[in-house]
Amino acid sequence: MTSTQQRRAERAVLMKLRLLGLGRNPLRRRVDRVESGVIIAVLIGALLAIPVAPGLGTSVREQADRTAAERKAQLRQVEARTVENTAEIVPSTPGQVTSQVRVVWFDATGLSGEGRAEVLIGTRAGTALTIWLDRNGSIARAPRESADSVALGVAAGFALLMVAWPLLWGGYRLARLSLDRRRAQEWEREWELVSPRWTRSQN
Repeated sequence: MTSTQQRRAERAVLMKLRLLGLGRNPLRRRVDRVESGVIIAVLIGALLAIPVAPGLGTSVREQADRTAAERKAQLRQVEARTVENTAEIVPSTPGQVTSQVRVVWFDATGLSGEGRAEVLIGTRAGTALTIWLDRNGSIARAPRESADSVALGVAAGFALLMVAWPLLWGGYRLARLSLDRRRAQEWEREWELVSPRWTRSQN
């Protein structure tokens, strides 16, 4: 790097520092330096939230996987067959994709069972499907799939960023309002001191 390039780099760094209130400037007041400190704290917080979000997402996913594994250990999977068509051919409400129908099954011991299970709308009688039974032999909700745990973790990570960044920005705006009031009060006090001399000099 030549001396000219080095001087340019030093000037660029000094300009960045002055923008953040870190440079030597006798015209900057204490309240200005406090505001610069708040800005730096907000920037650091926003940057720290970026690596924290994936960590939170991973933790949530792992916890969801453990919960799903524990639930799966308490259930057993059997093959069943529907004995009736779904009541609805098309969804009766927006977003509805499943309907309950009567199903029958035989477990590993050869015992039969009957109950109502959630199937996709439009499912016909005689359709084979897999269901989960609890320890009492009743139909239970299927344990969460691994893909669902991943989606939950991703959502948690994004949620952290979507909450942390607006909170940091809101905190800065509140601090800025308080600092602006303090700055206006200081200007008013200084004007009270300078105003008489200014008036005399004009006369």
